[in-house]
Amino acid sequence: MTHTPDIVRPPRHLVDALREAGSATCAGDLKRLGIRNSFIAGATCWTPGRPAIAGPALTLSFLPLREDVYQDDEYADPEKQMHRHCLYHAQQGDIVVVDARGSMHSGVFGEMMLTYFAGRGGLGVVVDGCIRDWPKAKELDLGFWMKGVTPNYHTQIEIFPYGVNVPIGCGGALVMPGDIIVADEDGVVAVPVSLAEKLAERASHHAEWEEFSRMRLSEGGDLRKYYPLREDAQAEFEAWRKAGGGA
Repeated sequence: MTHTPDIVRPPRHLVDALREAGSATCAGDLKRLGIRNSFIAGATCWTPGRPAIAGPALTLSFLPLREDVYQDDEYADPEKQMHRHCLYHAQQGDIVVVDARGSMHSGVFGEMMLTYFAGRGGLGVVVDGCIRDWPKAKELDLGFWMKGVTPNYHTQIEIFPYGVNVPIGCGGALVMPGDIIVADEDGVVAVPVSLAEKLAERASHHAEWEEFSRMRLSEGGDLRKYYPLREDAQAEFEAWRKAGGGA
């Protein structure tokens, strides 16, 4: 089993800027920066109405269960269970991202583990699979993005936890430990830290011209001119900015 030391957490101002941008803007602008696929597919929002979140990724990987490698006994030796060790790293503002191989049978965390994570200041859980104890888990102050829920515990059927804070594939996207995760009701995006500053700058500009375009479209403006913002609308946009629009 693989256990990498604690993650390097990105600057808070970048995390906050990307949360404000939202997953859709981040995904679109990452494509323009050369990252074709940043979207964690299949992990849908189970806590609608909650504010968007962003934070560094604690990663956890599962592998197919094979009995000669991993003996299934939920409580026999808890400290051998790597999913616990992932949560031991949790700090204020972290998001745990789990490669659960799309399993709809295994609940990678239950109420007690999730209560611990919330108590450590965790923000949310992203799983390409399931959790269990949903009636209690949904009462916690956490956001959940996942494929579903199950009554089964984490190694009961087909997978077992193998790696902590290692690169993972989650919902078809590569997630590196410490990536900035942006999650809202549109979905979940993994942002490479190396691109976070450039992305935050682009996202801020994107949000500004979209606010201007939204205003013009609500007034009956020409969709062809205002979305995307055409060159002959740039002077109008700059005048709006100078007059304090968007402030």
